[in-house]
Amino acid sequence: MSDSARIVIIGGGVGGASVAYHLAQLGERDVVLLERDELTSGSTFHSAGLVGQLRADPTLTRMNQYSVELYRTLDAGWTECGGIKLASTPERMAEIRRQIGWARTFGLPLEEISVAEAVELFPLMDPAGVVGAAYLPTDGQIDPSQLCYALASRAREAGVTVRTRTRVLGITVERGRVTGVRTDQGDLACEIVVNCGGMFAAEIGRMAGVRVPIVPMSHQYVVSDAFHDHTGLPTLRDPDLLIYYRQEVQGLVMGGYERQCAPWTAGQNAYDAVPGDFNGRLLPEDWPRFEEISDNSRIRVPAMADVGIRKLINGPEAFTPDNEFCLGETEVAGFFVAAGFCAHGIAGAGGIGKVMAEWIVEGEPSMDLWHMDVRRFGRHYRSPSYTIKRAVENYETYYDIRYPGHERSAGRPLRVSPAYGWHAAHGAVFGEKSGWERVNYYAANEHPGEEERPDGWAGRLWSSAIGAEHRATRTAAGLFDESSFAKIEVTGPDAAELLEWVCDNRVARHVGAVTYTQALNRRGGIECDFTVTRRGEQEFLIVTGTAFGAHDLGWLRKQAALTGSTARIADVTGQYACFALWGPRARDVLGGLSPDPLDFPFMSARELTVGDVPVLALRVTFVGEHGWELYCSSEYGLALWQTLWRAGEPHGLVAGGYRAIDSLRLEKGYRVWGADLGPETTPYEAGLGFCVKTDKDFLGRDALDPAPARRLRCLTLRDPRAVALGNEPVRVDGRVAARVTSGGYGYTARESIAYAYLEAEPGTPVEVEVEGRWVPGVVVKSPLVP
Repeated sequence: MSDSARIVIIGGGVGGASVAYHLAQLGERDVVLLERDELTSGSTFHSAGLVGQLRADPTLTRMNQYSVELYRTLDAGWTECGGIKLASTPERMAEIRRQIGWARTFGLPLEEISVAEAVELFPLMDPAGVVGAAYLPTDGQIDPSQLCYALASRAREAGVTVRTRTRVLGITVERGRVTGVRTDQGDLACEIVVNCGGMFAAEIGRMAGVRVPIVPMSHQYVVSDAFHDHTGLPTLRDPDLLIYYRQEVQGLVMGGYERQCAPWTAGQNAYDAVPGDFNGRLLPEDWPRFEEISDNSRIRVPAMADVGIRKLINGPEAFTPDNEFCLGETEVAGFFVAAGFCAHGIAGAGGIGKVMAEWIVEGEPSMDLWHMDVRRFGRHYRSPSYTIKRAVENYETYYDIRYPGHERSAGRPLRVSPAYGWHAAHGAVFGEKSGWERVNYYAANEHPGEEERPDGWAGRLWSSAIGAEHRATRTAAGLFDESSFAKIEVTGPDAAELLEWVCDNRVARHVGAVTYTQALNRRGGIECDFTVTRRGEQEFLIVTGTAFGAHDLGWLRKQAALTGSTARIADVTGQYACFALWGPRARDVLGGLSPDPLDFPFMSARELTVGDVPVLALRVTFVGEHGWELYCSSEYGLALWQTLWRAGEPHGLVAGGYRAIDSLRLEKGYRVWGADLGPETTPYEAGLGFCVKTDKDFLGRDALDPAPARRLRCLTLRDPRAVALGNEPVRVDGRVAARVTSGGYGYTARESIAYAYLEAEPGTPVEVEVEGRWVPGVVVKSPLVP
């Protein structure tokens, strides 16, 4: 075996084969793929092979669409039989209609069909209890092993070396960068390692000192004996019964996601430990656990009660804690991961290989992949206990309807604010993000009356407290706990130079300056969106969204490494509490608590004392009202909150939560990264051109177009109770032109508000499809309130 290669791929399943093929397509030839046994011998050989394209996530949908395009060109048993999704409840039908709207924005021909049409397409089904269905004719199924071999064959033809029966024993890391792979057949020096190890990916990650938070889960399905003479049956999913079917010659494959699942080898206090000889093997049949799925299958396909079962397949599949893939470069430079496919890796394999190859070759992905980026998992996912709790919950609720505002319960509470106990005692209804308990709203602020409850999905987990907290902030003052906001310190002699290169705005201004800025990729897309406060000549504080701390930290550290910067970049989130005091009476509240003058201007910071507490006050807002974000060392947090609360009560101060903040920011036109902003949108498109300082050099500057055709536009809908939430199609002149990035209800404007990237000016009539109904609206100027 050669003793070096530029790129080494570990894992000869469909993921590794796809990455190898796509690297070769981009001209990479010095690539070696290592497989411990034979190709497909991990999870690929026992995968069910269904390929569904539409997902709630736009990026994954595009990746799956590409997979289908690729599979059509391969000799791998691709069958474009179409796919049916049934609704056995009215709530599921509402979900399906939302998905039909999403599909329009991707050009997917998903259509609602009647129950009778579903029976005509899949005559084996019993329609009892079915209320509707959707059909996508371009969905299909494929033989997973043939797919893997076809991709590996094409990779070989293009110059990739495939080495089977080569077990990886270790990974060499020097000064934070991967430098080689140790195997039982010899060592390979390399620049890049791609961990496509499937159920072994976490073990491989540990060899490099990297946590890949996946859990091998036992997933079962049956292959029936032949019992029908139909041909070309579509795949069939009935999520209300937790089951799926596909044709297998003259029989069926049937499986599902049971409510009592079984993690394999991983435990509460132990990492996964897949046996070294578990190659091309299955787990023992577990009929008692499969009983729930088996019973449900007979409801929808009665013949399953009498048909013979050829075999029960029980194979481990790697699941992540959030049912999204683990992709991308880790904190170890050059060490990439493509794993955690959550039993839908066959549908995604083509797209996974494409985006990973682009990421490796170009240094960044071509799509917005943050929700799949392995860096999204915080340090708490190093805990096997927390990881398995979240993965188990995710598996057991795989087919559940995720209503807006749905909150997960596993592993909670974990990260809490110093004022958490106060919030709980005062009726807080908590949400969770990145392990943090965050106040959504206070039930104590609820009032009778349903006149503002949105229709449909948007109204299911709604509370009248949201409007009360919104209005109090606009008319008096609101107090919000933002301690979960991620905080990053950048310090050292190189700090200013690094941030000036990374940020499009000028951030190395005078001490005390607060700057709103974006950090761009080389295509001009927005990789980060945050504020930078200069605390000293060599000291900067970055504040970013709760869920984006790990991403922004990783991005900054990568840019520092690429530029040779010696700046220290540290996550200090837990060191500081942060409380936001906003509203027209905020000055009255704070003025009585501090001897220090409050006359410092907007977008500046000052050290104050508030009651007994030393505070860093930032004159910023995310709701459009006068006020401050007040930062203090965490041990002072409870005292600061109580001090503000007691002082504010005579002024009408109301404690509020994140649902009110979202409504307030929609009215003012403040953008959110991950929804309105992302790596595929530029500052000029997003209406943030005022941040761009073209008189300096910064990453991505040369790719920017100051006059883009499309821009992020604010829309209001004629029906205020028809509330768009995200991904709904937007139609202009009868043509689908965009999708909603974010939306909600504005309690001051009394409008249903949505945002979308459009080539349209204010005054342009639009239509937004909300749960199957086209609602008229108009493009308006933002902000909606002064």
